[in-house]
Amino acid sequence: MPETLKGRQRILNYLAENNISQAQLATMYGMNKQDVSDYLSGRKTNPAANKFIITLIKNFGIKYERR
Repeated sequence: MPETLKGRQRILNYLAENNISQAQLATMYGMNKQDVSDYLSGRKTNPAANKFIITLIKNFGIKYERR
């Protein structure tokens, strides 16, 4: 499974900078708040979590550099 630590951190920074809560994010994507929290914290790193992280990066236009 790909490592998403940098992507998760960039998403968390983006949310903070734009005053978007994880609860709001869950509502926007029709998800459970706990799942969003688990995905963004890295507690869940399954394929669904990775897909969600990638979706957020694409949808919000967050710059992501692979290294």
